[in-house]
Amino acid sequence: MTDIYNAISIKHQIPLGGEDLDKYNGSPFLVRAKGDETFDIKSGGEIVTENPSPGEVVWCDGSGVTCRRWNWRQCSRTALSDETTTVLFIMDALEPLGDEALIAAADELSAELGKLSPDVKISRRIFQALAQ
Repeated sequence: MTDIYNAISIKHQIPLGGEDLDKYNGSPFLVRAKGDETFDIKSGGEIVTENPSPGEVVWCDGSGVTCRRWNWRQCSRTALSDETTTVLFIMDALEPLGDEALIAAADELSAELGKLSPDVKISRRIFQALAQ
């Protein structure tokens, strides 16, 4: 599954990450980091704690940062594993990419994931940026 979404991320040139939704604490939300948040990853088989840079765009849940760098780096807490049964894919449409290109990438991801099993169920939501 990781190879599939990484390939689509590269092909469509979009930040795209997969997370174990069952390990989430509430709904995802996007903020700019203060710089004091913790972000745990695995490096060399060990858990390593980093801090996002001040102003860096990060995805969070009620327990903290789940993903950094516009969805290029996922934390260890919500990482996909062989036991994962409910996946949250977050795809960020950064300019100049528009909604149509994002939807095309989502369509391709859905089609490829659907080939893995007839039991795959997919739902989507598109969140628009708030007008300033």
